[in-house]
Amino acid sequence: MLKAEHITKRYGSLQVLKGVDIEVKTGEIVSIVGSSGAGKSTLLHILGTLDRADEGHIWLDGQRVDLLQGKKLAAFRNRHIGFVFQFHHLLPEFTALENVSIPGWIAGRKKKEVAERAVELLTTLGLADRMGNRPQELSGGEQQRVAVARALINHPSIVFADEPTGNLDSIHAKELHELFVRLRDDFQQTFLIVTHNEELAGMSDRVLHMKDGRII
Repeated sequence: MLKAEHITKRYGSLQVLKGVDIEVKTGEIVSIVGSSGAGKSTLLHILGTLDRADEGHIWLDGQRVDLLQGKKLAAFRNRHIGFVFQFHHLLPEFTALENVSIPGWIAGRKKKEVAERAVELLTTLGLADRMGNRPQELSGGEQQRVAVARALINHPSIVFADEPTGNLDSIHAKELHELFVRLRDDFQQTFLIVTHNEELAGMSDRVLHMKDGRII
C-alpha cells in the first residue's frame, strides 16, 4: 500500500531525516515509536503529502505521489489519505455529522451518498445519538472518534495518525486502540501511526523504532 525510499529532510543546517526506507502492506497497522526529535512526525507528514522531502520517492496505492503537485496532489490526498491528529481539528460551528461529511463534499460526491456514509461511520463508532452535537458538546474521546470518522469518509487507502491518543485519558485511549484494530479486522483498513503510547504500539502488527532520523 505504501512504499518510500531514501526519504531525507533538512531544516536549515539540521538534517531531520537521513534516508528512511519504509513499506506498509494493505490491512496492516504499523506504529512508529521513538523519542521526541527522532523525526517521526516529520516522516509521517511527508508520507502523507503534507510536507515534501528533499530527496526520496514515495508510492501510495501504486501512485508515485512525490511527483504530484497542486490540485492533482490535493485531489489524491483527499481521496486516498485519511488523517487523525493529536488534536482533533474539528470545526466548532459544524455538527459532528457535518464535520465528518466535509471531505466528502470537497471530493464532489453526492450529498446524499456522503450523508449516508457519515451516518454509517458515526453509528459504527458509537456516536449515533451525537450526530447533531457540535464539538464543544462532545467529550474528548467522542471528538476524536468524530475525527476518525472524518478520516474514513472517502474510503481512504491509508490512515496516518499522529499521536492520536496523546490528548486522551487512558480509558478513551484504549477505546481508540481497539477501534483501530476493529477497523483493520472489519474493513482491511491500513494505518500508519506515530505514538508514544506503548499499549497502542503493542496492538500494532509491526513496530518501527526511529532514532536520529533513521529507522533502526
